[in-house]
Amino acid sequence: MTRRASIIATLALVAVIVAAGAAQAARLKDMASIHGVRGNQLIGYGLVMGLNGTGDKAATTFTVQGLSNMLNRMGVKVSPDNVKVKNVAAVMVTAELPAFARAGSRIDVTLSSIGDSDSLAGGTLVMTPLRAVDGNIYAVAQGPVSVGGFTAGGQAATVSKNHPTVGRIPSGAVIERELTERFGENPRISINLRVPDFTVAARVAQSIQSEIPTLAPRAVDPSTIEITLPASGLENVALMARLENLEIEPDMSSKVVVDERTGTVVMGEGVRISTVAVASGALSISVTESADVSQALPFAPGGETVVVPSTDVTVGEQKAPLAVVRSGVSIGQVVSALNALGATPRDLIVILQAIEAAGALQAKLEII
Repeated sequence: MTRRASIIATLALVAVIVAAGAAQAARLKDMASIHGVRGNQLIGYGLVMGLNGTGDKAATTFTVQGLSNMLNRMGVKVSPDNVKVKNVAAVMVTAELPAFARAGSRIDVTLSSIGDSDSLAGGTLVMTPLRAVDGNIYAVAQGPVSVGGFTAGGQAATVSKNHPTVGRIPSGAVIERELTERFGENPRISINLRVPDFTVAARVAQSIQSEIPTLAPRAVDPSTIEITLPASGLENVALMARLENLEIEPDMSSKVVVDERTGTVVMGEGVRISTVAVASGALSISVTESADVSQALPFAPGGETVVVPSTDVTVGEQKAPLAVVRSGVSIGQVVSALNALGATPRDLIVILQAIEAAGALQAKLEII
């Protein structure tokens, strides 16, 4: 299969998948979140010990100072001038404290080297407090680091796999402090759509009204639906369980997203193209430089051998007849019409921009 045929087959498959799933509804829990039910970011500064000579260099002063301070707190008086850190690396430890997390639960942590360490493989993070934006400690992290890669080499060459200066510790932090919020303390709560849309907000309010009228849903704006909980406790948990599993038919604005760096084009379900004539050709210019040697005739007075540059320029233009792209009533027909032009994805980007400039693209063209 040629590259062009492969591209056309891929686009056609995407069109079939999109068309097949057009009428399927989505659960409310996949489209929205409850206001206030969210995670909180945690961060801490720590040291990874036990590295096999891949730690920070002696010039990384904050690692030297950090190791000296830790030893001093443990009763070992050591001057920073006497500390060697080739087996130690300074890292930033980050994690997310989930909503309703309780003390004693464990969460994953990510470690990122902030010095000049070559690899965190084989190291162990020592006890590191994790703080939130309010400055309070909410978790403590410690444990062996999992990198999933390696680096090895000598003075002339180095081989590495993945990213050995970033690692993880699954369930590496223990939650020590809980958030003070409690679900149901405020009977009026909000449902926030991840993608604001008037149509979807109205559909959500109507579905809630039909399923659980006692919640008195009200669409405040394109992203917020307010409901009133009738009581507190287990009854509200059961109501929210019913609520988040409601089937809602999604809706979205017609949009074509283009990534020119990678040549990627993604079209939404509602994209339409008015009837338009398109001709797309490729212009190629080839410039070849070479050097010719000009040698003087034998016994010529004052003759000398010189190098003469030679440039060969070739211009080629692909023949592209004018093709009519008729208006499509579905994403599949739009893709088929564009595939009929035989364009590559990068050609397709230029064609879509030209179609939009002509006013024939009935969608928003967004370039990322």
